[in-house]
Amino acid sequence: MSRIGRKPVQIAKGITVTQESGILKVKGPKGELSTVPHRLIGVDIKGQEIVLTRHSDEKFSKSLHGLWRALIQNMVTGVSEGFSRKLEIVGVGYRAEMKGKKLHLQVGYSHPILFSPPDGVKIETPTQTSILVSGIDKQLVGLVASKIRSFRPPEPYKGKGIKYEGEYIRRKAGKAAATGAK
Repeated sequence: MSRIGRKPVQIAKGITVTQESGILKVKGPKGELSTVPHRLIGVDIKGQEIVLTRHSDEKFSKSLHGLWRALIQNMVTGVSEGFSRKLEIVGVGYRAEMKGKKLHLQVGYSHPILFSPPDGVKIETPTQTSILVSGIDKQLVGLVASKIRSFRPPEPYKGKGIKYEGEYIRRKAGKAAATGAK
């Protein structure tokens, strides 16, 4: 069996998990998420834990077993604690601010970039050079953070751009000084 898939998902207090006609719904203090598990994966709710089983020992079924266990664990964690990604802006004159519900970015282009987050994702700008993306859906939070980073990814010479907090940017040396060769 899959090492990850065989571990049951623990349901914390204050979270309700229901399964109706193949749809798994997880409801908690931060919101509600639902999904339809793959047909090769069986989901059983036993007391305060969710146990996943697979119908065969084929390689594809084994890979789905661990995947769906992780996805359901992320749903339970999301409705109880939530997820967040922090982005940092590096560069002279580069800044971000919220204008209403839109993120207003000035990152070296001749025009500002306006970004409207999808429903279920909250964007905050604690400072002009940091952006905090948060929500209950881990996949959606990561997707939005990736989209914001794609507006100006960090470049390797000076490191200017939008990067994840703690991301290491591999630097390149600039043009070598003239050696005097003629």
